[in-house]
Amino acid sequence: MKHLRRLSILAIAAPALLAAALSTGALAQTATRPATSPAPVGLSTGGAAEYRLGSGDAIKISVFQNPDMTLESRVSEAGTISFPLLGVVKIGGLSISEAEARIADGLKKGNFVKQPQVTILVLKVTGNQASVLGQVNQPGRYPLEIADTRLTDLLANARGVSPAGGDLLVLTGQRAGKPFRVEIDLPTLFGPNGREQDVVVANGDVLWVDRYPMIYIYGEVQKPGQIRLERGMTVLQGLAAGGGLTLRGTERGIRIHRKDGTGKVQEVKPGMEESLKDGDVIFVRESLF
Repeated sequence: MKHLRRLSILAIAAPALLAAALSTGALAQTATRPATSPAPVGLSTGGAAEYRLGSGDAIKISVFQNPDMTLESRVSEAGTISFPLLGVVKIGGLSISEAEARIADGLKKGNFVKQPQVTILVLKVTGNQASVLGQVNQPGRYPLEIADTRLTDLLANARGVSPAGGDLLVLTGQRAGKPFRVEIDLPTLFGPNGREQDVVVANGDVLWVDRYPMIYIYGEVQKPGQIRLERGMTVLQGLAAGGGLTLRGTERGIRIHRKDGTGKVQEVKPGMEESLKDGDVIFVRESLF
């Protein structure tokens, strides 16, 4: 019976306690949380890297206190939309704030709305895209859904570098109407100063991920074949990766076939601590004794 009475008292008191807690929490949140205004999801409306509208982008245009002017449209290939009262308006290549100002200016000059407040919300980004090619898990074209999409964002969209990918990334495109090309070292990109290498991607950019460098080893070794060339790998380390020499192999018989600057193949007698280069072919001769 005592247990039943306690449960009854708790059942009666619980709603009041819960209401008080919620009221206190709500007041605390009201006091500490700053007011925010809604903004287009994932898109910046200010700064040098502000998103610029492109053909194919789906947008929603609203005019404050004029619901009849609300329009959902897609930017045409010519970069235009058809807006009520204004007709064809070119907004392709403009930032969101610039496009809002252009429509507002047209409404004001035409005496349609005295003080128009225009808001543009990007519903779907298809106009600004960049390509990822080479040794990635999912190559293809990807929309630049945020204003300052960076190299690492593009790599993440492509599901990262594949097992066959190397450390060299090449980003090409145009900046201010001029050809743009930058080479990025992947380990550096994720190092302490990686932010400096994590460049902003622009519409039309192409990211190329090169294959990993390789060496080839054959002759009197345990596991002949191609081997991934690790950074700073020496001849000794390359031989170890190939399983080492066979009983008939000799260090005196090691030769490297290497291309010079003109593409001509040279035969080199290396030291065991000499660094290997991409494309080197190591041949281990049989001992004569």
